[in-house]
Amino acid sequence: MTRHDVIIVGGGPVGMGLAIDLGQRGLRVAVVERHVAPQPIPKGQNLTQRTLENIDAWGCEPELRAARVVPRGVANGGLVTYGALLSDYHYDWFPREKVQPFYGQALDRLPQYETERVLRARAARIGAIDTFYGWSFDGLSQDADGVTIGIAEHKGDGRQVLRAAFAVGCDGSRSATRDAAEITQSLSDHDRRMALLVFRSPELHRLLGERYAERSFYNAISPELDGYWLFLGRVDLGRDWFFHAPVPDGTTEETFDAAGFLHKAVGRPFDLEITHTGFWDLRVALADTYRKGRVFIAGDAAHSHPPYGGYGINTGFEDARNLGWKLAAALQGWAGERLLDSFDAERRPVFASTARDFIERFIKEDRAFLARYSPEKDEEAFRKAWFARPEGASEIVAFEPHYEGSPIVAGPGHPGARGDHRFEARAGHHLAPRGLSDGRTTYDALGTGFTLLAFDRPGLAGEMATAAAELSVPLTVVTDSYADERLDYAARAILVRPDGFVAWAGDDVEDPGAMLAMAVGRAV
Repeated sequence: MTRHDVIIVGGGPVGMGLAIDLGQRGLRVAVVERHVAPQPIPKGQNLTQRTLENIDAWGCEPELRAARVVPRGVANGGLVTYGALLSDYHYDWFPREKVQPFYGQALDRLPQYETERVLRARAARIGAIDTFYGWSFDGLSQDADGVTIGIAEHKGDGRQVLRAAFAVGCDGSRSATRDAAEITQSLSDHDRRMALLVFRSPELHRLLGERYAERSFYNAISPELDGYWLFLGRVDLGRDWFFHAPVPDGTTEETFDAAGFLHKAVGRPFDLEITHTGFWDLRVALADTYRKGRVFIAGDAAHSHPPYGGYGINTGFEDARNLGWKLAAALQGWAGERLLDSFDAERRPVFASTARDFIERFIKEDRAFLARYSPEKDEEAFRKAWFARPEGASEIVAFEPHYEGSPIVAGPGHPGARGDHRFEARAGHHLAPRGLSDGRTTYDALGTGFTLLAFDRPGLAGEMATAAAELSVPLTVVTDSYADERLDYAARAILVRPDGFVAWAGDDVEDPGAMLAMAVGRAV
């Protein structure tokens, strides 16, 4: 039996991100992944500013940017078109650059398999991480002291037993870890069979370039789709593409005219070579809990949804960043009993809100628009309504996952994905970067544990440092004047968690020790 602190089942991007987070904190981690190498299916392409902050925290941001496939001149956003992809009606959609000032890293774009390669290489440089590539999950049991997991060679007869204090299932939407831990799911089934096509076509690149400025993806809506999308995305610039679309129930690779379907979706024939055809069911799934005893689930094992808006991989990375420091705190002895439960309390409502307030809302709004407007019925009314749709890019500003009302955050509210972007420091919200007197930003100054930003508050800084030492909580103290960009925070003191979210913000606190104890889940 091989012993670790944490066993992670699933070595995709979420599992590897979590392993790196834990390994960097000195914890011994086992990663069990049945694929010896990343699978070359393009998905998870759009990486948000927040995801790049997480990648930076995991020590491989330059390597990830160097792995980019699409040149930087191509916008990360996309287009929405009407009818076919080559359409007279189109508008820009999802310009994520709009919220750049509120983050410490710029967004990026590359296929998930390239992201996985970067994360695997980073994990290989951390001695505390043991990787079992080519091995599969083969059952678990847990007791009061830990979790025992059996693993089997994916293409062989080998068997091993691993033992750890905790286990995390990052093994996808059909998670065997979730099932073995008897964690149930709630499903919102849209009763749609979807096709995934991967293909090569330099001619399509030329056709789109003649009509539009270069974009990373293109969506088409039309009445027969009933609010669902045709989604075309670039893998690189000029040759490779991936395409999602609803197809009739019962469609198989043998009965599906993939080339003809693509020609209709684009609006004209073009030369192409199909390299992959797959099918999946469009649905939203949410686990009823993210924790069962010493077993946790994260990423697609905890939640899955259609690839609308690029939320999937980014949501999974945030799961990993949220859970990593909490598991480390529990294993290193400075967590309270409520800290591990806060993973479910924070992350599950955020996904529920993402699915309800963004993904499913897109489908409903498109369905209502298509039922009311069409150029055939009233072209003038259609054009007016069509070109008013993208005004303000509200979905970009409004998507702001937060943990208001969390049991380890000071202040009221409820966690969710809908909010707004501000420089003001708010409990439960991501901290936006502001300039310090020494030329750094507050993002640059954040430590790997908790960070106290104290602006003209030397007494509070000393009291919080003393409390942190007494509670064995890692704390970095950053002092500065309350002036210049720091005034934007509207608070003279800000306690920032290891994941970059604000635990408390204000001018003074009566009991700094009690505030810090609350933030690490200790009863006060």
